[in-house]
This record gives sequence, C-alpha cells and structure tokens, in this order.
Amino acid sequence: MQEAVTGAVALLRTVTGRDWDGARAGRLEWSCRRTAEHIASDLIAYAGQLAGRASDAYLPFEIVMDDGTGTADVVDVIEATGALLAAAVRTAPRELRAFHPYPFRSAGREGFAAMGVTEVLLHTHDIAQGLGVAYEPPAELCEDVLARIFPHVRPGHAPWPTLLWATGRGELPDRAPLTEWRWNNDLVIEAERLTLAGVTPAAAADLLAGGTGGFRWIEGGPFEGTRDAAGMIVKAYEAGAHRPEWGMFVLVRTADGAAVGALGFHGAPDEEGRAEVGYDLAEGARGHGYATEALGALAARYLARDDVKVLFAVIDRDNAASQRVVARAGFTRVSEDADQFAYELTGPDPALRVYARED
Repeated sequence: MQEAVTGAVALLRTVTGRDWDGARAGRLEWSCRRTAEHIASDLIAYAGQLAGRASDAYLPFEIVMDDGTGTADVVDVIEATGALLAAAVRTAPRELRAFHPYPFRSAGREGFAAMGVTEVLLHTHDIAQGLGVAYEPPAELCEDVLARIFPHVRPGHAPWPTLLWATGRGELPDRAPLTEWRWNNDLVIEAERLTLAGVTPAAAADLLAGGTGGFRWIEGGPFEGTRDAAGMIVKAYEAGAHRPEWGMFVLVRTADGAAVGALGFHGAPDEEGRAEVGYDLAEGARGHGYATEALGALAARYLARDDVKVLFAVIDRDNAASQRVVARAGFTRVSEDADQFAYELTGPDPALRVYARED
C-alpha cells in the first residue's frame, strides 16, 4: 500500500501546476481533479470498513475537500488516506472480514489492501494520461494485485499491461478488449467452529513454495495435501483456467484464528454438474470433527447452486479416517465394485446427490 501511494504521490506532485479541472482523466468521464479526489475517497472508505469492522454496508460517511483546496493539497490528502488504509490493514486481524459488495459481500485485510493499491495505480494512470505524463508502477505491485483480486485473469509476461487490459484501459495482442470488468475478492464460508477461507493464487503460490499462505497454522500444518492442492491452483491460474469459487479453502478455527487444514475442489463441475472434492487436516487437528463440519458446510452451499448436481471424492481404500469423515457427514454407500464404493447424500432437492468413492 505504502509503495503504491508513495510512487503515485511523487509523480502527481510534479504536475500540480497543471489544469486538473480542465483535463479529462484518460478514458474516464471525470476530470483529473475529480479522479484524484476519488482516490482519496476510496482509500478512506476502505480504511473505515476495516477499522470500523463494518459487516452489513459501507459506513455512512464520505470525505469532502474544503472550499479552496488546491491540487497540491488534494495530493497531500491522497498520501494521508493511503497511510490510514495501510495502518488499518496492518492492525486488522487476519480473520477479519468487512463489508464490500462484490462479489461475496465481504473482503479481508489483504483484499482491501489490494483494492486500495488498484485504485491508486489505475487512477494515477488515468490522471497521468490526462496530463500527458508517463507513469508505470513497479511490476511486482501489479503482479501481486492480479494474483489477489483478479484470480480469473490469466497472468501475462508484463503485469502492468495485463492489469490495464483487465480493467478496460489497454490492449493485449492475444486478448479481446474488455468493456466491462470486476475484481474478485475471495469467498469465505462460515461453519459452526470454522471459517472456510478462500485461497487466492497469491496465497497458493506461497503455500506451494513452502510458506504459510498468509495463515497462522497449528503445529504440523499445512499438511502435504494442502501444498499439493495449492500447486493445482497455481497451475490453473497460470493457464488462465482458474475459477475462484472452485479452488481451495483453508479451514480456520474460529476460536483462535488458527488454520487446521484445507478443503476444496479439483476443478469446476463438468457438464453433468459433477465436481470432485478433497480435504486434509494437520495431524494435530484430527479427531475433532473438523473435516466433517467443513465438508457439510461446503456441500450445503454448493448443492444449493443450479450448476451442481453431484459432489464426489476419491478416498484411498486404506484411509479409514477419511471414510469415517464422509460417513459422519451423512454419506450413504449405495453401490460398490472391485475398485470403488459409492456414497450418496440427498440434498434439499431429491435431484441433488453427493457421492464419494473409495479406490
């Protein structure tokens, strides 16, 4: 956050003597002055959401510049509101979610930070275009933003042009121009004792590299299956095939904010509405019913969708613990052959079924 604001402010201060009111900001309908005020407005709004723990709507306040405020003063306000958002992000608990309307009505501290950085980068670009000056932020910032709130966008070799394309501000030789766009914050699902926290491609890459993914794990975590699943997310993201709702969720214990395992999909459902699920727990978290609880919460949400008819899981024949998980979750064995057993759970609609198979 600080890096984005520092770079933007440094550039904008070199052109405060220009006519910001009379210059249109890039492709926007706003003037450069209006766009700068919008940057400050978004930064303070995001800081307020986090600091105020707003859960149902945006807090009912806005920033208003005093009469006679000069362009240089507006840039000072951008710097100040950027510092406030950075402080709010830094002090917010990892598990905190605050209201943001798109797409799942909440975002965590990393989401608000990424949205704030995006607002700064893009609108500084808009102002720079309007005033006829060059601007290009660090590639690492753009790459991080793309991997956190644009998980549906295939990354390119040049992160800044890719971000501009993803937000309708530029062209890429191998992709059609965009006229509409949205960023995509991670999904969370609340269970009784757990929160299922969606894993972004940025977090998945960190897990695959041996890191924590930004989570605080209990001893022994994350288990190897979680890192393997993170690798699947990274591979799909790099290929442009990642669909955020069909990735992985880290199981975060509500009582203490500790990550105990992971659960998720091997991909989006097929044409018949079938999607494969998998899960694992750190050894110290086993025996407490966490996997059963998480599986039940996942099934309840996804079986309510029109595009999901069947969830299935592949369980090794010698994995008795995992077999007990599906049994406790309400799965009923309905068929078997030499290679597999099929389990079925009827959802709210009799047409909805959940299957697990043991190889």
